[in-house]
Amino acid sequence: MAEERLLHPDGKLKGHLTPSLLAVALITSFGSSMLYGYNLAVVNSPAEYIKAFYNHTWVIRNNTSPSKDSLILMYSLTVSVFAIGGLIGSLLVGTLVTRLGRKGTLVNSTLLVFASGLLMGFSRICSSPEMVIIGRLITGIHSGISLSVVPMYLGEIAPKNLRGFLSLIPSIFICIGVFVAQVLGLHELLGKEEHWPLFLSLIVVPTFIQLLLLPWFPESPRYLLIDKSNIHATVTALKWYRTKCNIQEEIEEMQEEQRSLSSLDSVSVLHLFLDKSVRWQLLSIIVINMGMQLSGIDAIWFYTNAIFENAGIPKPQIQYTTVGTGAIEVIAGLIGCFTIEKLGRRPLMIGGFSFMGMCCAGITLSLILQTRVAIMRYVSVVCVVGIIAGFCIGPAGVPFLMTAELFTQSHRPAAYTIGGSLNWISNFTVGFVFPFLQMSAGAFCYLVFCGICVAVAVYVFFVIPETKNKTFVEISNMFATDESSYLIPPAVHNNCEAVKMKKYNGYGTLESGSLEFDSSLSYP
Repeated sequence: MAEERLLHPDGKLKGHLTPSLLAVALITSFGSSMLYGYNLAVVNSPAEYIKAFYNHTWVIRNNTSPSKDSLILMYSLTVSVFAIGGLIGSLLVGTLVTRLGRKGTLVNSTLLVFASGLLMGFSRICSSPEMVIIGRLITGIHSGISLSVVPMYLGEIAPKNLRGFLSLIPSIFICIGVFVAQVLGLHELLGKEEHWPLFLSLIVVPTFIQLLLLPWFPESPRYLLIDKSNIHATVTALKWYRTKCNIQEEIEEMQEEQRSLSSLDSVSVLHLFLDKSVRWQLLSIIVINMGMQLSGIDAIWFYTNAIFENAGIPKPQIQYTTVGTGAIEVIAGLIGCFTIEKLGRRPLMIGGFSFMGMCCAGITLSLILQTRVAIMRYVSVVCVVGIIAGFCIGPAGVPFLMTAELFTQSHRPAAYTIGGSLNWISNFTVGFVFPFLQMSAGAFCYLVFCGICVAVAVYVFFVIPETKNKTFVEISNMFATDESSYLIPPAVHNNCEAVKMKKYNGYGTLESGSLEFDSSLSYP
């Protein structure tokens, strides 16, 4: 066992990437997170076929053709209702994870995917556009739930030195989902008119695999101990996810958090907004979650084909070029995942948003000059690829990880509800406002996104501390003030013998040795 007792510079035991940890990260990301990326891109390729189906159904029902505006409205509703479903799902997260647990929520929410897959798969046979729209709404609800719950689950089961790595695996699978939808949408595969219902309903396959495998894995140990006070189940879960020598230290840390939160129930969204002790954490997740969507990435995804067409790429080749950008997304996501534990959260966020801002400014410049300088058309393509790569390296996944890290167990569900809701509202806002912004500001519309990216990078630089290799209690105490701290009740502050304080990298934190721990729970 000596080779397992690797130490961090702070002298604490280093957690290992066990097969069970990796397996649960891959299963949850494959069966849940990937569907979000897939559903973002799946409607792009069969757009004309779906419109033709709507037109045909309208003619059969009304004996007349729909107006062009009506047809566009129906298709726009099909696309945007996914974001509305996502908002609904994100509002349910706090209640679901508190009642069903993290894993329990993911397992039970698979029913939504099967329902939506059946609706969309049989929509053409039933001649019902409504089934497509309702199916997209339901799968949006599932994505709204899983987009928050998967990072929360992985962040809680991971040892602190692997929390960033495991929590970014879902963002890689989101990129993979986009890439898979782009590949399957090629004309040589499912990009034909007769295949679009199958194309939309393939989401049931990864979810079915997740439903077969995920129930065999334990619930989050932190949820079992802190929320359910089930020490037996906690030890069993930790034995699944850890090497045995790490169990005692981690239970001590969780008991420390449980003791500090003993007088608190799960905090509601309203109470989280009113709690002054977490105002900087709350402001931080608002900034980074809104910034993630308002950075302009959705506008780039929506209008990639038009930018490539303006750059002179032949129309038959645009679909293959788009697939190439999907491959770059996956590579960039892998780079972020494998460097986050070395570089930290802050460099990926600051670097990603800054690089996106530079590329947004580059698109503006290239669009202004492309009529005078021919090469500028290709500069715009490079800038599009740069925005996508910068986004996937950091801003695509780190905000979800930081939402988990900046809050303790009692505040985390409400924090994810707020962060997820703002994420989907911002997503919908960009999709709705961007066409009007483009019409009014022309090429200068991308400067708006440039300003937002730079502002978020500056905020992260000055306000958000590095959270790499720190426990949830240590991170929360980094934000705590002398006036108020929800982690350390006043009664404990006044009892010097009950709880001792020590310095951790310049910040006050609880000394684990001052809290009781049942030594019978340790394992060799």
